[in-house]
Amino acid sequence: MENNNSFLVLFLAPVREYLEDDSVSEVLINGPQQVYIERRGKLEEVPAKFVSEAALRAAAANIAKSVGRMLDEMHPRLDARLPDGSRVHAVIPPLSRVGTVIAIRKFKKDTLTIDKMQEYGSLDDRTRKLIRALVLLHKNVIVSGATSSGKTSVLNALSSFIPEGERVLVIEDATELQLQQRHIVPFETRKADKNGQGEVTIRDLIRSALRLRPDRIVIGEIRGGEALDLLQALNTGHAGSMSTIHANSPIDCLSRIETCALLSGIDIPLVALRSQVASAIDAVVHTARLSDGSRKIVSVAEVEPLAQGEYRVRELVRWKTVSIAPDGRVEGHFEAVNAPSFADQAQIAGVDL
Repeated sequence: MENNNSFLVLFLAPVREYLEDDSVSEVLINGPQQVYIERRGKLEEVPAKFVSEAALRAAAANIAKSVGRMLDEMHPRLDARLPDGSRVHAVIPPLSRVGTVIAIRKFKKDTLTIDKMQEYGSLDDRTRKLIRALVLLHKNVIVSGATSSGKTSVLNALSSFIPEGERVLVIEDATELQLQQRHIVPFETRKADKNGQGEVTIRDLIRSALRLRPDRIVIGEIRGGEALDLLQALNTGHAGSMSTIHANSPIDCLSRIETCALLSGIDIPLVALRSQVASAIDAVVHTARLSDGSRKIVSVAEVEPLAQGEYRVRELVRWKTVSIAPDGRVEGHFEAVNAPSFADQAQIAGVDL
């Protein structure tokens, strides 16, 4: 851990070795007597324990205080980003019935590049060329998947194909993306203070972004009503934008965007909203964490026009699991399903598919 995050190690001494172990991606503290870690995609229980609930609670309160937040009876939940980029979420009793619960998602110091992802088998060469084409042709792409399926890593990889010279505005709740281009303008939301004042939301920042001449808008994750603002931006000429969302499949991704847009509080007919979703989103890149802990891009699908008011997608490539080896390793291969509808556009632009 870096020096600017030494207070975390200081407060959470019983789990210090896991906080300092680069192979550990998450530390999950379920009350003082139970600790789990995630290592290489697999959860495992470890022998670390805290001396008491009071000690754990004090540690959580000190972490909150160190980042200017409060964790007490009036504020029983903490959502914070630490100086090194790691994310901490904590919930205290009586909301939690096992004692203070803390989840620490460690920030990876090394960016997971597209080359490393291909080396690890997260995608093949054909899929790589396909997602590169989506970015270079200014398609609007959503990366979908379950929790901890690698969505942020894939969005980072996608953004690596954005040409230098484009102005990219990045909007996140907590900074996780590590874009490498020179002309990046990053924004981060702000929580309300203890008096409930001063909150700045994703929606606020999208509105600002539209007035700051973006070539592309990259949003860390769609969670709520900001979906409608993003759809309207994409449908008014801001092509080549990208984001992530929690979803179980490419088709479910579109339904989730619809649901989030409905949270905006703006009354819009469902048919009109669905039409906006289908026209704004060009493609969905779906990620998954397989049973052996490996993370893969399991589907790339184009979004087609509505058919009788229902969403339709057309898979271009997908991962096919063939077998599970005796050691638990998932074996399979990527397969092409359909030719992309933008093949001619790619050929004219000189983009290799």
